[in-house]
Amino acid sequence: MKKIENSYKKSGVNISLANKLVKHISMMSKKDVKKTNVAFKKDIIGGFGSLFDISKIKIKDPVIVSCTDGVGTKIDLANKFKKFDSIGIDLVAMCVNDLIVQGAKPLFFLDYIAVGKLDLNKTKNILKGIFKGCKLSNCKLIGGETAEMPGIYSKDKFDLAGFSVGIVSKKKILDKRKVKKNDVVLAIPSNGIHSNGFSLVRSILKKNKLPNKLKREILKPTKIYTKEILKLTNNNLINAAAHITGGGLIENLMRSIPEKFSLNIDLSKIKIIEIFKWLKTKKISDKEMMKTFNCGVGFCIIAPRKNIKKIKKIFHKKYMPYEIGHISAGKTKLNLSNFLKW
Repeated sequence: MKKIENSYKKSGVNISLANKLVKHISMMSKKDVKKTNVAFKKDIIGGFGSLFDISKIKIKDPVIVSCTDGVGTKIDLANKFKKFDSIGIDLVAMCVNDLIVQGAKPLFFLDYIAVGKLDLNKTKNILKGIFKGCKLSNCKLIGGETAEMPGIYSKDKFDLAGFSVGIVSKKKILDKRKVKKNDVVLAIPSNGIHSNGFSLVRSILKKNKLPNKLKREILKPTKIYTKEILKLTNNNLINAAAHITGGGLIENLMRSIPEKFSLNIDLSKIKIIEIFKWLKTKKISDKEMMKTFNCGVGFCIIAPRKNIKKIKKIFHKKYMPYEIGHISAGKTKLNLSNFLKW
């Protein structure tokens, strides 16, 4: 009688390879602890749960803020161009940029990586980006999960999800209720497409060749705004903020405006960057561009006009905020003037 042997490995899941990855993450984490000034000091990578010591964080009336997100179909282009070292930065950015909208300082981050078949080098490159994103946002990668799922994902496909937790003093929380009449709306430039609208980008790339000068732009990682925004909140320079992601500039800004006020935006003031100008030539309406992409604005802040000079001192020239609108009283909640300048 023929002997039948089934195993997890034969079904497509390699536990020993996953264990090697855990050891690699643990080593990277130890190096990271030595380089960063964080409250987390114990090596718990590989445990069932992650620990973070908040006893040394001196914040009066602390409030915990949490966020979760992914990077969408940008993953497909990372696969196509075989560039995996920056997609992890996108993952961290999409989470921590949401945290700082409420003025919260990112504390720690966890990741979830799902793959069809575990490729050690590919996953290490993804993790390299995650560690870099955490470093840029001054938070700590304290845990995560890598799931090998043959039959659910094809061999080279993968998906990412991120989870971040931050902390803010109750008095420092950025809230739309703090927005006042005559406050200005300042746009902070994006680093490119960031992590939204890639289903449309991929559709366009199937029919159109990307110009060589824009090939580096397509996978540029999402800009992390943590350092600048936290300086603004610590100095009480802004009243509210908006991370410009899915839904575009207007939809995200409207989430930060109180019901009693109106948002007034001069579209002609938006500084559109080159990659969006190219996308616009592919028969996309202005309305669709604004709804799908950030069009060059990655983050917005709402602040008293008197604070503009102090706000600008905090930013590098490349990401210098500029005025695109203001807040007013009125029955019309949204007033758009002029047209986008392509």
